Amino acid sequence: MTKNNTEKYVGMDISKTQIDVAMEGQKKTWAFRNDGEGIRELVNLMKKIRPTLMVVEASGGLEQPVVRELHKEQMPIAIVNPTRVRDFARSTGQIAKTDQLDARVIAHFAQAVRPKVRPLRSAEEEHLDALVTRRRQVVQMLTAEKNRRSTTHPGLQTRLQNHIAWLEEERKSLDEAIEDFIQEKAEWKEKAALLRSVPGVGPVTASTLLAELPELGTRNRKQIAALVGVAPINKDSGPKRGKRRIFGGRAAVRRTLYMATLVATRSNPVIRTFYERLLASGKEKKVALTACMRKLLVILNSMICYRRSWQPDFAFTR
Repeated sequence: MTKNNTEKYVGMDISKTQIDVAMEGQKKTWAFRNDGEGIRELVNLMKKIRPTLMVVEASGGLEQPVVRELHKEQMPIAIVNPTRVRDFARSTGQIAKTDQLDARVIAHFAQAVRPKVRPLRSAEEEHLDALVTRRRQVVQMLTAEKNRRSTTHPGLQTRLQNHIAWLEEERKSLDEAIEDFIQEKAEWKEKAALLRSVPGVGPVTASTLLAELPELGTRNRKQIAALVGVAPINKDSGPKRGKRRIFGGRAAVRRTLYMATLVATRSNPVIRTFYERLLASGKEKKVALTACMRKLLVILNSMICYRRSWQPDFAFTR
């Protein structure tokens, strides 16, 4: 394939204080402060360069202000999983790591892989995602505090219990806020009702899917499985046939889907039958559960696509 010299691919490495920018095929790099003024300078530079594609790694939200401002200018930017970039760097022999080198690697990744540009989320979608993320953080803190009860000094037990009680109230408050927010938007309200009609899928799973997998119902079964990271990846070489493994994808969605699947193997007749059949055929429990996760996700994807509530005998095959 002949490289088009008019195409320009930009990589950005973002930290709390700085944004390093590189363009594929050029030695020069740029550095901007990660604040309002620095982002404006970066946007002005990109408006002059007019890149074919810009790529940035998902950085726990640090990337969002930059992405938001570039989207306002209708510029093509893709957010990618850092693991994909790290694997790409290793495949090209790039072992050293600095912010400038990272930006160059991301630019090279942009040119070689050309990931798809995702639409910017609306303010409502960002708010729902923030609520769901905060709930997950509170649950993690609550679990950690409960695990400390057996090792905490007796003189601090009251403080610990007070904090646990506060976290439980905060979790309850967030649950109510998430539910109220979903009910305010007709589209989310409808989708949440469809998702919750499935045995094994509760409010937490439904809200997580709405917030962190907006593509649900718009992709085919293979694409949605790959997005979540429950599509089996081959590990074959010559005559050797390795175990298929799941990899990448959206970890938060996958963890929530795993818990929903555990419940579904007991309460959902379709998933339970499928799970028992896999075990009877000699599959390991972990492998069987992963297959059930994928099946449940495909069912949910089809339900949202066709706007149909749960029906055990319906062939959800999209």
